[in-house]
Amino acid sequence: MMFTKIMKRGHRKVPKSDVIEPPIPISTTNVTVNHASRVAIAPAVANSQPQSASAAAAPPNSGVVEVLPLLRDVPVSEWHFLFLQKLQICCFTFDFSDTLKSAREKEIKRQTLMEMIDLVQSGSCKMNEIMQEELVRMISVNIFRCLPPLSHENTGNGSGDPEEDDMYLEPSWLHLQLVYELLLRYIMSSDTDTKVAKRYIDHLFVLKLIDFFDSEDPREREYLKTILHRIYGKFMVHRPIIRKAINNIFYRFMFETERHSGIGELLEILGSIINGFALPMKEEHKLFLVRALIPLHKPKCISAYHQQLSYCITQFVEKDYKLADTVIRGLLKYWPVINCGKEVLFLGELEEVLEATQSAEFQRCMVPVFRQIGRCLNSPHFQVAERALFFWNNEHVVSLIAQNRYVILPIIFEALERNMQGHWNQAVHGLTGNVQRMFLEMDAGLFEECQRQYVERESMARELEEQRELTWKRLEAVAAQANGEDMVMVN
Repeated sequence: MMFTKIMKRGHRKVPKSDVIEPPIPISTTNVTVNHASRVAIAPAVANSQPQSASAAAAPPNSGVVEVLPLLRDVPVSEWHFLFLQKLQICCFTFDFSDTLKSAREKEIKRQTLMEMIDLVQSGSCKMNEIMQEELVRMISVNIFRCLPPLSHENTGNGSGDPEEDDMYLEPSWLHLQLVYELLLRYIMSSDTDTKVAKRYIDHLFVLKLIDFFDSEDPREREYLKTILHRIYGKFMVHRPIIRKAINNIFYRFMFETERHSGIGELLEILGSIINGFALPMKEEHKLFLVRALIPLHKPKCISAYHQQLSYCITQFVEKDYKLADTVIRGLLKYWPVINCGKEVLFLGELEEVLEATQSAEFQRCMVPVFRQIGRCLNSPHFQVAERALFFWNNEHVVSLIAQNRYVILPIIFEALERNMQGHWNQAVHGLTGNVQRMFLEMDAGLFEECQRQYVERESMARELEEQRELTWKRLEAVAAQANGEDMVMVN
């Protein structure tokens, strides 16, 4: 009945005084943002909803719905009131599990949303505060819903790889996409006054928006990424709380769940934010690097967001070259031991960081770095060894190595020799030979000295092994002569 009354009010004339009658409010204070599987919150929220809100959520009867006229077909004096009526229509939510159910009403809402997007984008209707408040209220009703259980919760596979999960697509995306588009156009509009809009696009709204980055639908996360980036750029008052909320999501992801669908999208936003940091960099931003970004290298599912993470890390080093030592030592701290795929990612990121590193910072960390690279050179996994050898294809890295060859070559010379003598992969064998020739051309005297020391060490190692074998043979001979009579058994 409520919906029927709303539809019939479309023909009411607005008096010349242009007094706007506020629409029926729909409370969004207690909208559930969490996944449906988190049932600890859902019952309390459901019981706290006012009666009018639950009544408004029911879909209208398809037999009595009347289509409101288009805004362009009515006098300008009636636009504001008709706009509010159309917002009320868009507050109705529908069940998309059955495509035939309420098909007429769904189409009415879709067309209404498209009309409102065109209106906001064109700026032909100047929205007053009441209209903006109700617009954000309608958007909240549609977006801030209860997300379905995560895919791994449905299957019971809590330790699975999120990349292998089936992609979830939101059934109501037909309407939801238009709502997100409307929100984006409203934020981007030159007619939107930030001082007025921040009353409705407030801290609570932004925090709820960030919560929905955990949606498994990639289309929704893409819209959220664009919208949150626009909010960060336009509403300066929200910047600290956005950074803090993203920080908290990272902490929970790293230390509790290791499951979150939107880490990559959040890192993309941060990459743009970091790029705009002013120098000298605030201590808050450096702490964020050390406490949040570097530890993000620890989770097993890093491959899902490593590209975005690597970009953020490199941006910090390019902004402040003095952070290179901190970043590199952080990478070494979380270096994988048995995960070869992850190790290849780390080697690629390390090269990008070294490319942005200056000589003074490089000298502070070169010893642990090339000890790790030496271990990678001897990896039986050919992709790891091959990726480590690719460092010598980077001109900047080679120049740093050349300046510090007296320290670096003795560290990795043994690894290069072991590859030449016994690595199973021919490509690794060939690349190792190229690196050796590069060092020989760089400093023949140093190369020959390292080779002489290597031969001496190998000779001493063989002598020790021969002495050990001789000692064991003597013990065996003594035991055989004693025939076991004088042997003492120790329990």
